[in-house]
Parts: sequence; structure tokens; C-alpha cells
Amino acid sequence: MNSVDAPAYSPAPEWSGRSDGPGPEHARWHSVIRPLDVTNPQAQPGIALLGFASDEGVERNHGRPGAAEGPAALRAALGSLALHHEHVLYDAGTITTQGTDLESSHERLSDAVEALSRAGHLPIILGGGHETAFGSHRGAFRAQGPLNIINLDAHFDLRTADVPTSGTPFKQISELVGPEHFAYSVLGISRPNNTKVLFDEAANLGVTITLDEELLAMTRDELRSHATQLCADSSPIHLSIDLDVLPAAQAPGVSAPAGLGVDLRIIRELAVTIASTGRLALVDVVELNPSFDLDSRTAKLAARLIDDIVNAHFSVPAV
Repeated sequence: MNSVDAPAYSPAPEWSGRSDGPGPEHARWHSVIRPLDVTNPQAQPGIALLGFASDEGVERNHGRPGAAEGPAALRAALGSLALHHEHVLYDAGTITTQGTDLESSHERLSDAVEALSRAGHLPIILGGGHETAFGSHRGAFRAQGPLNIINLDAHFDLRTADVPTSGTPFKQISELVGPEHFAYSVLGISRPNNTKVLFDEAANLGVTITLDEELLAMTRDELRSHATQLCADSSPIHLSIDLDVLPAAQAPGVSAPAGLGVDLRIIRELAVTIASTGRLALVDVVELNPSFDLDSRTAKLAARLIDDIVNAHFSVPAV
């Protein structure tokens, strides 16, 4: 079913995966995750997965389509992962871009994230292209006010364009929240894959930049310290992970494979350190393109990152 034929919103699908027996000692994602209605998300607060099946932003940005199938591939990869906590996991279904109408699907995404946030859930958005980040951020902003954005990405995604694309979400966010509330850090930037215009735009907007080569030179302690410094204020955090930040050998199934990339060990260290602050308000995992994946390698890697983020988030003692 393509994006034109698919319904605008699909409820949570059935999950499947390996089963070793009944009881919490055998728990896996597929055996415990519960459906959640985004129009009435009042339930015990937990992690709420929400798919955003969209290729339109990638196509507008002249990328290779296929990211609309990302949410299904991520669910399939998560299904058999073993759980080591008893916190609540929900699946809030999938929002699908209808044809070329990205703007309407962004509004639906914003509404859903706002509802989930107000109900006390942590939304984890399964993209979709990186256009995901604008719709999801707008919903969290409506619910919680200004957020500290930390993007693990090879690209700034600060382009100026006549219509939203996968290359414009953080420029759009800067216009939405205003310069006084735009706090944006991007880690993993590839200098050859971002023009001087984009570096100048980042400087004008006060963006904190860490190049891919700088991350590759850091020790584990330096990575933790760097991530901790980016989380130094008390703002809620929007963590966005574009899988094209990883080396193409590790993550071949993305919309724009990296020529160099930042090793999974480094990206994982950053993501877990940020999640361990206990201040996550929103997570996006985007640009998975199953059409180009090898043996579901990228999907499995992304699922592991999501599972690690969830575990780190729940490791923070309740206040």
C-alpha cells in the first residue's frame, strides 16, 4: 500500500516476535506493548511509539524515497528485543502522508504529539524522513514550551525552501519558536555535505556544531562530558537521530548514506548519556529506508538505539 492509498492514520498494528514462554522473565517488546488511542491517550504514563510514514519531504529534497516504510521495519526489529524493565510501552499507531500533502500530515503529527505529551507520555517517533522533526517538535512545543534540541546528524537540515522538505525542519522550528527560544545543537556534521550557506545560517541562529571528525577523535569520557554539557540547562530535551549520521557500512538503509559517518559506539554513547538526564520530552528516529537495507542491518541497529534510550530514560530515579 503506497502513501496515496494508505489511511491518514492507522491504529497500532499487531506485534510479533520470538516467544520463550509466559511471565515477565520472558518479556519482549512484542509481548508487552499495548495499543494507545492518540485521540484519548489518558493512561498510565509510559513510552508511546508513533509512526510517521512519509517520503514526501525526502522527495522534495531530491533524496531517494523509501523512508515511508521505516516505521513498519522499526517495529519488526523491536519486536523480539528482550525487556529488562517493567515500565509501560504503548504503540499509538502511524500517521501517513497522503500523496504530496505533507503539511496536513505534519498537523496530524503535531496534534498527536501534543496529546501524548500532555498525557504524560514520552513520544518516540518512528520516521519517515527528517521532515518528521518539525511536526513532532511543534506538538511538543505546544504542550511543554521551548525545548533543547539535540540532533545526531550529518546534515544541519536548516535549508530555506518554498515548501517544507526533509532538509528544512530545524529552520522551520527556528521560525516557529523564535530566535530567543531556539536552542539547537547538531553532532556529526559532515563538512563536505553542508555548504557554506548552511554553516553561515547555523552561525546566524547560534547553533552549536560538532563535526563528525571531532566526535571520532573523542574518548568515551570526552563524549559523555560533551553530551552532558549540551544538557546543562533544565529545559526538556528533543533528541533527534538521523540514521545517516552512521557510516554506510553500519547503516546502509538510509535516504542519504554517509561517506565517512560516526561509529555506532559513539552515537550510542551520546544518545544514552542524553537519555540518562531524565529530561527527554521527545525522540525522533528517522531516515530508515528499508528498500536499501541489507539483512535489516540498519533497522536492527536503530531498534537497539531505541531500546537503549528507553532503558537509560527509565534508569533515572523518580523524584
